[in-house]
Amino acid sequence: MIIDLHTHVWASLDQLGNEAAKRVRKQNAQGHTQIDGSPAAHERAAACVAGTVVLGFRADRLGARIPNEFIAEFVAKNPFRRVGVAGIDPMSADCLDQIEVAVSLGLVGVAVSPVSQGFHPAHSAAMPIYERCADLGLPLFVTRQEALTADAVLEFARPGPWDEIARAFPMLPIVISEVGHPWIDETLLLVGKHEHVYADISGIASRPWQLYNMLLSASSYGVMSKLLFGSGFPYNTPARTIEALYMLNAYSHGTQLPSIPRASIRAIIEQDSLTCLGIDAEIASPPLEPDGEHTESPTVEVVSQSQHSTVGGPDSANEM
Repeated sequence: MIIDLHTHVWASLDQLGNEAAKRVRKQNAQGHTQIDGSPAAHERAAACVAGTVVLGFRADRLGARIPNEFIAEFVAKNPFRRVGVAGIDPMSADCLDQIEVAVSLGLVGVAVSPVSQGFHPAHSAAMPIYERCADLGLPLFVTRQEALTADAVLEFARPGPWDEIARAFPMLPIVISEVGHPWIDETLLLVGKHEHVYADISGIASRPWQLYNMLLSASSYGVMSKLLFGSGFPYNTPARTIEALYMLNAYSHGTQLPSIPRASIRAIIEQDSLTCLGIDAEIASPPLEPDGEHTESPTVEVVSQSQHSTVGGPDSANEM
């Protein structure tokens, strides 16, 4: 069963804040890949997976807010295939009240974005948020906007400071998005150090060479099992992310570069991420098939079989 742990949805681009909305509109107008975070686009993209985690977002300093009520309403329309996470801004005066409202709405986690919200991860105002999450058993998702705006505070994007939070709240599940890119090795050390700290592969999956090297590093650190599948929709899709993973060994074919065992790649894709994070959700399996459309799962299997032959024989966990 495949769970896409990192997706977004919005009613309007304006909910991303003025600067981010302007950038997306410009990109779409230039004819690049269209960024469509609408509920309909999310439903189409999610057809090839069993379920998705939908992350809220709020950054008061950027004028950005995807209401948690909107996330809860979207999840409620298909509760056996969606799980909702609240976007909370620890710098807002009512941040603790936001968590209580989110729980009452049925949301099962909290997403923060230090780089967008402008706070050091260990800021004194944020610590009560983590404490409340730990008390309620809510996993914490550390995210950031795709294509950082000029107002983003880059130094707060580093994963290293989360070591302090993980030490203070050792049972709190924490997910670092995009494997902490560009500080990937720092993130891998962090997830290896703490039992309940994980990283999702969203974002980096759209850069195959970087993804390939990240997986080699994760294997050498012994933390492949701490990597969780996420597409980062709408900036990427689960189908493209799965295909990128299964095609990675094209880099090593015919060279002396090491390959990534297919079993290890499949383990990331099919990781039971909800159980890892302590999220109790009834996700339907196999994925439901929309009327008049087929899911993209058969395509993924074809890709994986093709990659299997490219590598040149059965994979084994001892290949690396």
